[in-house]
Amino acid sequence: MLIAMPTPRPAAEIPQLVIMGVAGAGKSTLMRALAARLGWACQDGDDLHPAVNVARMARGEPLTDADRAPWLAAVDAWLDARRAEGEPAIIACSALKRAYREGLRAGRPGLRFVWLTGDPQVLAQRLADRTGHFAGPDLLTSQLATLEPPGPDEGVIPVEIGLSTEAQTNRVIAALGTGAATGLGDRRPGPL
Repeated sequence: MLIAMPTPRPAAEIPQLVIMGVAGAGKSTLMRALAARLGWACQDGDDLHPAVNVARMARGEPLTDADRAPWLAAVDAWLDARRAEGEPAIIACSALKRAYREGLRAGRPGLRFVWLTGDPQVLAQRLADRTGHFAGPDLLTSQLATLEPPGPDEGVIPVEIGLSTEAQTNRVIAALGTGAATGLGDRRPGPL
């Protein structure tokens, strides 16, 4: 007796999200909320930084493109592994420069970016208030200077940091459309 195996989804149909923005924007919080709501795999990109990067940022030293290269390669590898398994996924990754976003998007037709954006004073206060994280308030100025805001051609989903996590989650799910948020064993989004 033959057992029919499910047909793997084409790579274009496997949704992936990158939650982007500067330090303190709430990337990890939104990533976890979306993953819980959609049932997708998730990864905090901060956990993929090499130890040398973590040490530099803990000292308040901004990273260079060369410093970020191995980290972005690790983010690439994580996304590729999820896609190879046919698993929808979400990763929190600052993706500050357009070149970083283009690199992450290359060969991943199902990948979308969510940009957490808002008042720099709110970001600074969040960083001053948080404890136990290597990226402190000293990094905000350099991150804001490095940030290349996504252009309209990038199809990024902008989300205001001042919204509640639930409202942010609803906004992203609505922007993805019901076809992306359902049909993969996911729960339907609630009302906005």
